[in-house]
Amino acid sequence: MTAPAAPSTLPSALHRLVQAQAQRLQDAHVSLGHGTSNAFDEAAWLTLWRLGLPLDTDLDDPALPAPTEPQRDAVESLIAERIRTRKPAAYLTREAWLQGVSFYVDERAIVPRSLIAEPLADGSIDAFLHPATHRVLDLCTGNGSLAVLAALAWPDVVVDAADISPDALAVARINVARHDLSDRIRLLHSDGLAQCEGPYDLVLCNPPYVNSASMQALPAEYRAEPELALAGGEDGMDFIRPLLARLPDFLSERGVLVLEIGHEAAYFETAFPHLNPVWLDTSAGDRQVLLLTREALKDTPAP
Repeated sequence: MTAPAAPSTLPSALHRLVQAQAQRLQDAHVSLGHGTSNAFDEAAWLTLWRLGLPLDTDLDDPALPAPTEPQRDAVESLIAERIRTRKPAAYLTREAWLQGVSFYVDERAIVPRSLIAEPLADGSIDAFLHPATHRVLDLCTGNGSLAVLAALAWPDVVVDAADISPDALAVARINVARHDLSDRIRLLHSDGLAQCEGPYDLVLCNPPYVNSASMQALPAEYRAEPELALAGGEDGMDFIRPLLARLPDFLSERGVLVLEIGHEAAYFETAFPHLNPVWLDTSAGDRQVLLLTREALKDTPAP
């Protein structure tokens, strides 16, 4: 009696295709960070999307047929476009994921990746909120992802999603409708707080905060995004200074601000030495997202 053949430990044809595309991305020194952190994940995302397969597909699933020659050609063409244009993969697929939630995105808005999504999802903001929290503002909403995540996290809140860019708001409108939240999320065209109507119990803000020197050094993938959503002036604080000065008038008595500042903690502390924020833990470190109460903000001087 012949013994049954041992299952193959060799990677499948699909797996080998992804590996080959990952090598191409590595060799081309593409910049990552718009949803993936390594070339293999980026190649898997683009390959599976081009083949019309779910992004959680097991690359070595024996039930999957090997990609056909036209399918391989289509994948290779897409990877070539990624390398040639240096556009983030999300702009090529018209989809990005944040905390497991799918969002439409195109070049009119920044690719959603805010670290504020993490404390929203894990509930670490909740302890700072008044039990009667009802009104939320997502300032600099971009494609609306944080507004959607806030509405999903707290079914009893209503959200104003504000942005200075009509183009970004058009993208946000797609996502609000996509998640059937038009009755709870209101889109506002606003330069900062100008058209916002407080008081808000919670303000989420992922503003333009990249300092001038860092803007000059950004890889092409980041320069493909709207500069308006990134550039924060010489020290990255141009938007944040007037925001903090005016915000107490827009917060309820026990209102809270959650603000992302990325790698600009040193500039933030220099600009606002009197503030003592609560730093929230994120996957990128514990000095990227901060929390301030209305009480802490009341003495912020005008810029």
